[in-house]
Amino acid sequence: MTPCSAAMLVVLVGIAAMGMVVPPVEGGRAFFVFGDSLVDNGNNNYLLTTARADSPPYGIDSPDHRPSGRFSNGYNIPDLISQAIGAESTLAYFNPELKGEKLLVGANFASAGIGILNDTGFQFANIIRIHKQLRLFREYQRRVSALIGEEQTQTLVNKALVLVTLGGNDFVNNYFLTPITLRRLQYNLHDYSRLLVSEYKSILLELYNSGARRVLVTGTGPIGCVPAEVALRGVNGQCAVEPQRAAAIYNPLLIEMLTGLNQEIGSDVFIAAKAFEKQYDFINNPKAFGFITSKRACCGQGPYNGIGLCIATSNLCKNRDEYAFWDAFHPTEKANRYIVRAIMEGSEEYMAPMNLSTIMELDSRV
Repeated sequence: MTPCSAAMLVVLVGIAAMGMVVPPVEGGRAFFVFGDSLVDNGNNNYLLTTARADSPPYGIDSPDHRPSGRFSNGYNIPDLISQAIGAESTLAYFNPELKGEKLLVGANFASAGIGILNDTGFQFANIIRIHKQLRLFREYQRRVSALIGEEQTQTLVNKALVLVTLGGNDFVNNYFLTPITLRRLQYNLHDYSRLLVSEYKSILLELYNSGARRVLVTGTGPIGCVPAEVALRGVNGQCAVEPQRAAAIYNPLLIEMLTGLNQEIGSDVFIAAKAFEKQYDFINNPKAFGFITSKRACCGQGPYNGIGLCIATSNLCKNRDEYAFWDAFHPTEKANRYIVRAIMEGSEEYMAPMNLSTIMELDSRV
C-alpha cells in the first residue's frame, strides 16, 4: 500500500582463485521476497511511479537516516526477519549492487502498489505486478546459474525462505478505492474474496513450480483500522466497517486455501503468517505495547494524519516509537518488530502450522 523459515543464515563466500563465485556452504539459506509496499526494499525507486518512498522523512530512523524506498521510518518486515536469523538484508532486485556474491543472499522483488489482481494499483502505472515479479525470479535463477551452475542454483532456491505479502491493495486500492468501482459492481465481498484466494493459489503454485519449498504467506492486516481508512470511512475515529469485514472474510479463506494446497502437495510448503493479526492486538490495546495511539499516523496530514502521502511538509511526530502507524497505511519500525516477533515465535494463533523458529530448527536437521 502506498497510499499495507528461516530467511537465512546466509553464508557469503568470496571469489575463488578462478574468479568464480563459490556456492553457499551447506546450511546457507537465501531469502526471497515478493509482494507490495509492506515488504518493498526499494524497487520502485527505479520506476516512474508515484508509489515510492525515496524522499524524506522516510527512513528517518534508519542507520543512515536516509530514505531507501522502504515504506517505514526505519526497518521493514523483511529487514527484521533477516536480523532475527542473523543475516543481512536482501537487496531490491533492481538495485545495481545486486550482483556477484550478493545474489547468493537472495533478492527482494516486491513493488509498492501491486496486488493479487493485475488491475489493482492501476493508478500507480509503472509498478512490478506479481506475475512480472515471478518472471524476474526466473531471470534471477538464470543469473545465479551462470555463477554457480544450475544444480547448485536449484539447491539454493529449494532451501530458501520465501515471503509473500499480497492482498491488502486489492481491497484499499481496488475494491474500496472509490464509492463505485468495477470490482464492486462485479462482486459482493464474499465472491471477491473467493476470486482473490483463487488467483493467489495460482500465484503460489507458480512459485512452487519455480522451486520454492518454504513460503511464508501473510494475510491482510486490519485494513479498516489504518489511519487512511479511519480518516476516510471511519465514524468517530472507529475502524471502517466494510474494509474490516473484508479482512474477516478474506483471511479465513486464505488459510483454508493454504491448508488444502499443502495437502495436495503432501508437505508444509506454505506457512500461514497470521502475524499481521498482531496488529489487532496493538490497535485494540496500544498502551500495552508502548504506543500512545494506534489511530493517528506519525507522518501525514488531515484527520488522523491519514490523508495523502508522507512528505517533507507533513506533520511529523517526534517519537516514532510511540506510534503504531508510520504513515497512512504502514506500520512503524517498532510495530514491525512486534509483527516479526510473532512470525518468529508466535503460537498457532499467529502462525500455522508452525512459526519460523520451528521451521529453522526442523530444516537444520535435513
